[in-house]
Amino acid sequence: MDAGAGPRIVGDGVEQRAMAMMQSERRQRLHELVLALIARESDLDLLEEGQADRSPGGGASDPAAWIDRHRRVVRRYQALVRTAVTIDALVDQEAGPD
Repeated sequence: MDAGAGPRIVGDGVEQRAMAMMQSERRQRLHELVLALIARESDLDLLEEGQADRSPGGGASDPAAWIDRHRRVVRRYQALVRTAVTIDALVDQEAGPD
């Protein structure tokens, strides 16, 4: 075992905690940005559980249409998340190094 392994492990633990804290702060910023973007949306759909086997009128519906609708909804949310990530990166870039 390397004699220098002890301090390096301690240092790595400190670095890991600092990195985890930075990631947690960034995740919180992204979460807040996504919520703000969602709040600005006027017609944001939600995913509906178990709707593949029935239509709103109670009859059978097309499962492919249900899946396509959910794909569109998920893509819209993904676009909001990508927008939040981009805004966060631009803010970090403008702020420069700390």
